[in-house]
Amino acid sequence: MLFYNRELFSSLTPYNLLLSAGLIVYTQQEKNWSFFIFLLICVVTGFTVEYAGVNYHLLFGSYEYLPAMGPQWKNVPVIIGLNWFIIMYCCGVSVQMLLNHLWNKLKEDDQPYRSNVGLVAVILDSALLATFFDWIMEPVAVELNWWKWTNETIPVFNYFSWLGVSIVLMILFRLFSFGKQNKFAVNLLLIQFLFFLILRTVL
Repeated sequence: MLFYNRELFSSLTPYNLLLSAGLIVYTQQEKNWSFFIFLLICVVTGFTVEYAGVNYHLLFGSYEYLPAMGPQWKNVPVIIGLNWFIIMYCCGVSVQMLLNHLWNKLKEDDQPYRSNVGLVAVILDSALLATFFDWIMEPVAVELNWWKWTNETIPVFNYFSWLGVSIVLMILFRLFSFGKQNKFAVNLLLIQFLFFLILRTVL
């Protein structure tokens, strides 16, 4: 994207999101109803809050989506809900796996091995991580013509809204019973962080 046709790469974003979501589902070890219900809730919630944001300037501020994000319905890209799922799932899994690793590494010998620790920590840390990811991504998204802000500035309450919505979805992530061990999701999140961090620095 730095040395070739930026517009071409940007226009492929919907396909990238579809591929990423498909690979998450493929690599999810425990594909039960709870997992697919969480996926659906993320997609519906993501589209709903974006609809409220774009059409009524609620939650995030005054902004609009551009054609690079693919086909739209009601001024919202139809693919945007999958983006919310990808971010929520990857942040939740990454934080859960990190806390599990730290718990089992630092625990005393008489404590049992655990694979699902940290209810409040997972919820808050995952929501903060998702909000930080949005902070890294926002200026890059504007440069890539994914969306634009009416006043060309990103309002601070955008991030507070991201945090609030993320907390709600992370509560469901933590409470729903499905496997939360997925190395692909961790790697995908790291790749996306690196991608946006580099572009945020260079563009």
